[in-house]
Amino acid sequence: MTTNNEQQYNRQVGVEETEEPKFENSLTFSDIVIEKIAAISAREIKGILDMKGGFTSAITDRFGSDNLTKGVSVEVGEKQAAIDARVIIEYKQSAPVIFKRLTQIIQEQVLHMTGLHVVEVNMHVEDVMTEKEYLQSKQTRRNTTTDKEIQ
Repeated sequence: MTTNNEQQYNRQVGVEETEEPKFENSLTFSDIVIEKIAAISAREIKGILDMKGGFTSAITDRFGSDNLTKGVSVEVGEKQAAIDARVIIEYKQSAPVIFKRLTQIIQEQVLHMTGLHVVEVNMHVEDVMTEKEYLQSKQTRRNTTTDKEIQ
């Protein structure tokens, strides 16, 4: 410990006692992590048949690659996240009920897994299909991909 005279002398000659460096810790997440959590959560909800992706998703679908984040986009801040989901819902299912459940499960899972608060969830219904139609369209896409691979 320095005395008063030493402190005064150090100030006069421009030498200050340095404090211990303060460390700042941070935990951050890539957008894709939040997108995956939201997409996986959405697929667990009864009434959502699939997520509907954009142009790049259509390309990966064509080549048989599973895109886990298909149909989800996010904006992530330091403590909050906003999520947009594009979905295909099952015919005879209630979109408001699906939306309420989607919002609840995404908020719970994102908070639990990351500590981020989801402040906004937007669901855009891209299509409505019966389960039979959906399975047929999925099978048709698989057959088309397999046929192209054979050629």
